[in-house]
Amino acid sequence: MASTTQESHSIDHFFSAPSGRHDRWRELHATARAWAGGTGERTAVETALADVGVIEEFHAFPGIELMSVLREKLLGDDKAGFLALAKRISVGIITGNYKHDAREWQSGDLSLPEPGDLLPPALSEPQSYRPYFELLAVTPAPASRWSHIASEFRRLRRAEDAFIYEAIPVGSLEDAVCAAVVNPDIGAVAIYEGFALRSRHDAPVLRSVLAAQQPLLATADEADLSLRLAAGLKAIRPELDIYLLSDRRVEKLAGDPRAAMIRRVMYQIEEPLELHLSVLEGIKARYETPFFDNLKLYAQRPIATFHALPIARGKSVFRSPWIRDMGQFYGINLFLAESSATTGGLDSLLEPTGNIKRAQEMAARAFGADHVFFVTNGTSTSNKMVLQALVAPGDIVILDRNCHKSHHYGLVLSGAQPFYVEAFPMVEFSMYGAVPLRTIKKALLDLKAEGRLDRVKMVDLTNCTFDGHIYNTRRVMEECLAIKPDLIFLWDEAWFGFARWSPFLRPRTGMGAAADIEAWAQTPDAIAEHERQLAELGATPSLEKLLDTRLIPDPRAIRLRVYQTNSTHKSMSAIRQGSMVLVRDVDFHRVEAQFHEAVFTHASTSPNQQLIASLDVARRQMELEGYGLVMNAIEVALDIRREVNSHPVIAKYFSIVGADGMVPAEYRRSGFVDFLAPGTRWDDQLRSMREDEFCLDPTRMTLVCGTAGFDGTSFKGLLAAQYNIQVNKTSRNSVLLQSNINNTRSDVALLISVLLKISEGIETRLKHGGESERKAFTAKVQSLMKDVPDLPNFSHFHEAFRQDAGDTTPEGDIRSAFFGAYREEQCEYVPVDGPECDHRLKDGPEMVSANFVIPYPPGFPILVPGQVVTHETITFMRKLDVKEIHGYEKARGLKLLKVDSLSGKKSASHETGRKKSRTT
Repeated sequence: MASTTQESHSIDHFFSAPSGRHDRWRELHATARAWAGGTGERTAVETALADVGVIEEFHAFPGIELMSVLREKLLGDDKAGFLALAKRISVGIITGNYKHDAREWQSGDLSLPEPGDLLPPALSEPQSYRPYFELLAVTPAPASRWSHIASEFRRLRRAEDAFIYEAIPVGSLEDAVCAAVVNPDIGAVAIYEGFALRSRHDAPVLRSVLAAQQPLLATADEADLSLRLAAGLKAIRPELDIYLLSDRRVEKLAGDPRAAMIRRVMYQIEEPLELHLSVLEGIKARYETPFFDNLKLYAQRPIATFHALPIARGKSVFRSPWIRDMGQFYGINLFLAESSATTGGLDSLLEPTGNIKRAQEMAARAFGADHVFFVTNGTSTSNKMVLQALVAPGDIVILDRNCHKSHHYGLVLSGAQPFYVEAFPMVEFSMYGAVPLRTIKKALLDLKAEGRLDRVKMVDLTNCTFDGHIYNTRRVMEECLAIKPDLIFLWDEAWFGFARWSPFLRPRTGMGAAADIEAWAQTPDAIAEHERQLAELGATPSLEKLLDTRLIPDPRAIRLRVYQTNSTHKSMSAIRQGSMVLVRDVDFHRVEAQFHEAVFTHASTSPNQQLIASLDVARRQMELEGYGLVMNAIEVALDIRREVNSHPVIAKYFSIVGADGMVPAEYRRSGFVDFLAPGTRWDDQLRSMREDEFCLDPTRMTLVCGTAGFDGTSFKGLLAAQYNIQVNKTSRNSVLLQSNINNTRSDVALLISVLLKISEGIETRLKHGGESERKAFTAKVQSLMKDVPDLPNFSHFHEAFRQDAGDTTPEGDIRSAFFGAYREEQCEYVPVDGPECDHRLKDGPEMVSANFVIPYPPGFPILVPGQVVTHETITFMRKLDVKEIHGYEKARGLKLLKVDSLSGKKSASHETGRKKSRTT
């Protein structure tokens, strides 16, 4: 990401810290080998060592002592000694072997295995293995004493400690912030009063970011500076335990409201062992998995089962000569942990009172929510639960037309009326982006002008979209609340749950933005900002004025009601269909009963125990190592982007679309172009995340394959069938790659080698195929990349389903239309490609869809029940070349509601809504 050598050496060049650190050590090892072999210069070694030196201050290993020995060997021209130690440190960092092998910390020569000789930790670790983390100690002590401080913490270790840690002393606020960002192994922070403000090193980028975010770098007394640092660290990594040690009036400091984020305030002179025990206790509090721990204990008990679950305990499997192989494949514990009981150490998912309840409370803490509900049948169910619980017949929901089908079906079940809003189109890729805020505001203001704002209950949006478009969630909620202060927000973050563990992405999550709005509403300036804007707008601002203004809500009036659904299994280590509903709703106590009714309606009475346990464990993993895992996923994505777009052969036929190609310039006011654009630094990305209306999730990569002559579906099949590479969704001319916490750099290497092989195959074919082959290839690319169909917008509901709608607003009764199709005599079929379809479009009668029609790709409903079919939609369907279209039978045609059966139609939900309007 750096554009100059100077920047690459800066302590705040940490957008790709972990892999960058590995690369720097590999480079040092390589230059040392060349120097020792007589083909390299010592100056190259000095430069490489200086490149790793500063960043290593923020890691416990190799530590001050080993780095000193390494420098001594360089000064003494000990080529062989320097090479041996550099190699050992490099191998130790890459493998992580230092975390469980004390010999790695010794300065003497050791015979250690190469990286390729090591098994993954879970396959090779001894029974005495203890998880390792690092403690950041922010201290006023001089650097000459830091080695002593680290050894003092080491002396506090006891054999009975469940975890093991090393201390990393730093001497300033800036260094503490840098360490928290670059070192994912840091699990806790001890802040000793009296530390310095500025780093000993140059950190211009960091200072500009801190100055823009909050006055962290302003002069303050020791106590205030310590609390500011704690707040700054929590903003970056909210999972960290922070301990504040003072030699002054600790009881007064502990009573400061700003100290609520600190786990414990201590008198530093007398509590070294107490700090050690507190640090371990804090890690244990995150390590605990109440349901998983109890499930393991349950599996160890000798239990006779007399309930309807024959597979429990595994006897029917392991005693069978016919299905014993299933038991051998899955292992005994899977069956020992199976039960339909909710007693004996287990709990009920429907009405948890024990360890599931505790596990959900711990998940709420981890995700920054007030409540969390585990769901074992996917986020499709989570979305329907929320919609059923919060909206009723006659309510209006402002809904992205291109959202997941579960939202549409949720409105069918609840009877609420969708007010569809359109995302900006990306016709060249046959996909949609996200819904502009101006469109959402106009929907609310139009409803207000119609006198129907009281009917609007919810704004329901997908964040981030399948293709990586992230909303400015805080701005969306603030401006909508400025129009209607009690709006409920449902953010479908099925693919974005991991974002909680990235300081770059967290503010754009529903829970992250809700926390920021809540904090803003409590500031003294919030009311003044709102009233100042009211005065500027005047008594009767025009529609255009309101649309052009960034509206500020009244902090006294808003009711912050935010729901977020996460497909935990899509981005964390949970078993498939594991999902969570996150709640931050000031009025939840008013809807809690009906929320539980929705849970009873949709949740299975026989949930899978292993799935619940995996949700518990996924939370534990993310709280303890999620920051580093997400950082690695981002780095993997950046590596893929860089290699594909810069490769001299691959880039001829494939490309990954940059942020500038995925987000129109009007929504990127920061001017951000792409993650790897020349001169781009990590703070440019942060500015885009903070300011732009939409930004792009770096882990989502739209790989254009149309330029290689492949449509998305065919290319996806090719990768899976011939190269064992699986990808997510497809479009007409692209496939979506997604990096996650599971990916490694070896995965990147495989992908690049496969793309190169395919590209070389195209080159060979074009070279030897003659003019006819080249013409055919050009025509195929033209068809895929240029001759793309226009995307159809939502047309409108038939008037039969709009008798309760406004004069100018497009909401409609989707429920009545959906269930109207249950009566076969009211339905008809019209082939899309037949002459009757053209005749009906031209002369009528209108064609009204009887069901959802969802082609894959693009994966959104191009028709919903009750929608009038238009020429735009038919043209799109005729140009589709996909095999999978849900809700459409090619042999019979479109399923339609007969128009003559709709005349004079009124539904109970219409009448309910009209009565509500009259009453209001």
